[in-house]
Amino acid sequence: MGLFAELRDSISRVSASLFADDSEPKRIGIYGPPNAGKTTLANRIARDWTGDAVGPESHIPHETRRARRKENVEIKRNGKTVNIDIVDTPGVTTKVDYSEFLEHDMEKDEAVRRSREATEGVAEAMHWLREDVDGVIYVLDSTEDPFTQVNTMLIGIIESRDLPVLILANKTDLEGSNIQRVSNAFPQHETIPLSALEGENMDEVYEKIAEYFG
Repeated sequence: MGLFAELRDSISRVSASLFADDSEPKRIGIYGPPNAGKTTLANRIARDWTGDAVGPESHIPHETRRARRKENVEIKRNGKTVNIDIVDTPGVTTKVDYSEFLEHDMEKDEAVRRSREATEGVAEAMHWLREDVDGVIYVLDSTEDPFTQVNTMLIGIIESRDLPVLILANKTDLEGSNIQRVSNAFPQHETIPLSALEGENMDEVYEKIAEYFG
């Protein structure tokens, strides 16, 4: 009787895999350093295609301290439709210092609490990257040097998982933006310039999302 039960379960598993719904949304993680504009981009995408926002934006680092998910975002470009879940992840860094928050007129207790939450958020972001995303949008501040240990490590993890990755050079509206520097940092991947805040070049971003994740 046990043998028949095992055979039945095996058949069920095979049938489930054969008839799985390929239309399930792909989970696309938005990654990058703190203050690169990840949540601004996530909100831009969500508002353009659903009318809703993903989370609050702020100039204070580590405003996003827990991953936020916006499900069933349907993007249509060039006759192609891609259905994704956006996962806006906390900024990844090697160290979160509560003194960063003190510079923004916070009390010490609040700054310590935020730094603790931000550290937990980094761990959560790494878990999503290793286990639960089907592709990555990697957002870099084009006014900052992209040659960092964290960026190199994260791109390496993405490549080791063979995940499709779209690198975005954000904040092109700011003085000091250097798109070529971002492109030179990771020449093995295409770099797309944009200003998520101003909505500049979002048409190309959507075309690439449909191409990379469709």
